[in-house]
Amino acid sequence: MARQVLCISSQVAYGPVGNSAAVPALHAAGFTVLQIPTIILSNHPGHGRPAGMRLPAADIGEILKKLVELDVLGDCMGVMTGYFADAEQVKIAASHIREMKRESPELFVLVDPVIGDGDSLYVSTDVANAIRDDLVPLATCITPNRFELSWLTQTPVLNRPDAASAARILPCDEILATSIPASEGSIATLAISCSDSAEVITRLRPSVPNGTGDFLAGLYLGCRLNGYEPAQALNLSSAILEQAINRSVGQPWLDVIGALHGH
Repeated sequence: MARQVLCISSQVAYGPVGNSAAVPALHAAGFTVLQIPTIILSNHPGHGRPAGMRLPAADIGEILKKLVELDVLGDCMGVMTGYFADAEQVKIAASHIREMKRESPELFVLVDPVIGDGDSLYVSTDVANAIRDDLVPLATCITPNRFELSWLTQTPVLNRPDAASAARILPCDEILATSIPASEGSIATLAISCSDSAEVITRLRPSVPNGTGDFLAGLYLGCRLNGYEPAQALNLSSAILEQAINRSVGQPWLDVIGALHGH
């Protein structure tokens, strides 16, 4: 099978978030990436009101149909989904991923449920429900932050034991849970699978740029597709993310390229 991955998420011109953060990680891991943007923006809203456009769900469907006609989706080892701008986009993506899994049962599907943070959703309830109902059941691995894990399972997630219990509720054998409160001044990232669990603890730092979750998801998927077990993938991807954060604290955007290439 070709070393190819399909990524469906947001695309920004300035500052790596969405595909702009995940795709460089996958390229560095040795994969060709088929990128389909759900929305194209000048910048993350954290940098001010962006200019841009939402891709109509029908257009995303046509792009996917054309890739089917070109007979390239069958060559994918993995699929990654992230931000969606409306529920119909989710449903169209899910229908194609479902067909891809039918033809290639070994396909690795990573769903990053980009729906909210802190204590609230930042997408519509329709989008969040569609991700939960249509995409999550197709996932090999889900990568929620603390709020997303709590929302998806309708259980409180206040610490690592809560996160481990909530992960068992999801219809997926592998969870990468991020931003889980640990000891004072630190957070945990947990890799939880049927057979094992592992964690990485890092200290909380102010003014970390946006895009860390997208970058980590791309790093983790690259490691998993390259044959690393979840605990190994967690350690390797967390180390690179930590380098990116160290380079970027107080800066306007996450230095993913410097972290990947060591310069």
